[in-house]
Amino acid sequence: MSTQLNSSASAVPDALELTRILLRMDTVNPPGNEDQCTHYLAGLLTAAGYDCRLVEFAARRSTLIARIGGSPDKAPICFTGHVDVVPLGSVPWTHPPFGAEIADGKLYGRGSSDMKSGVAAFTVAAIALADQIRDTAGVTLVITAGEETGCEGAFDLVNRDDAAEVLGTAGALVVAEPTSNEPLVGHKGAFWIRAAATGVTAHGSMPERGDNAIYKIARAALALENFEFGTEAHALMGQGTLNVGTARGGLNINSVPDAAEIAIDIRTVAGQDHRQIWGCLCHRLGDQIALTTLLDVASVYTPPDDPWMQSVTALCQAHFEQPLQPKTVSYFTDAAALRAPMGNPPTVILGPGEPQMAHQTDEYCYVERIAQAEQLYRDIILGWCK
Repeated sequence: MSTQLNSSASAVPDALELTRILLRMDTVNPPGNEDQCTHYLAGLLTAAGYDCRLVEFAARRSTLIARIGGSPDKAPICFTGHVDVVPLGSVPWTHPPFGAEIADGKLYGRGSSDMKSGVAAFTVAAIALADQIRDTAGVTLVITAGEETGCEGAFDLVNRDDAAEVLGTAGALVVAEPTSNEPLVGHKGAFWIRAAATGVTAHGSMPERGDNAIYKIARAALALENFEFGTEAHALMGQGTLNVGTARGGLNINSVPDAAEIAIDIRTVAGQDHRQIWGCLCHRLGDQIALTTLLDVASVYTPPDDPWMQSVTALCQAHFEQPLQPKTVSYFTDAAALRAPMGNPPTVILGPGEPQMAHQTDEYCYVERIAQAEQLYRDIILGWCK
């Protein structure tokens, strides 16, 4: 369901205050309820002159696409971020997870680093520059729901029949995930696979009458223990990795199990082909093991010598004493879903949050980094649009 929005003018808070407003909205996924954030942000952006559309992929779960400007000669720059957050965990919090408290220069709350501070910073930057960029290539904001559970919102968006119309193209893409405002040139892909074995059940005292599925899946797991991809390591990302993360099988101790499965977590680097990896796994595990894809998320990589990437790095360098070096990360982002449909633009991962605080108890973001990120986003927007 898509909804065109019109809103009356409303005051725009600064980036820190907007972050605090978003933090007070409980968007733990599941269930998400991200519409609290996306509707609020749509109101602010509409008042500033942005054309806003909410795309709902489930009840109370909407992704916001906001755009301004546009030119036949140059695609807009796109900023993206998600507003769902992970569960709180079992360890008690010292600071209320939805209190948005500030102490010792830190803003506490679930999502403060991952990644409502980044969303707030680029939203404020985009609103502040709205009048200046209205008649330029412009800006597109894609603020998603459901990222923490496999980029659900982004994939729902790009799989829609009207995806090309709703998303459009982008000349460059900024992903505001937590990086301490250090520009990153890419991230690994994720290829999650279920491997399943079947057998024949029997009484545990007569195992010869059954066919034990656990033995089959155990042999499969051991066959993957030292799996090699057969490809060269990437200069920045290194080599792909494979991990058997879960194993399940059997109903009770006194029965021969007739079903068992493992879940395989593969993280791929730029240049690796997931289809080729699938073929290798089929060959390695044999025809007694059935494979099912659980998640297929491509890697994202922009060469550090890309001119736009160099310009972003130069802007960021002004905020760091030591020379910035090209880096990538192992986690994946919505860029894996959005990048190809938007024309494979150069992509930077750049946000004010602290990467080591993502998903942690007493998650926080440094207050000063939020204002710093807003200024960086302004400079990036002006550099693109002017």
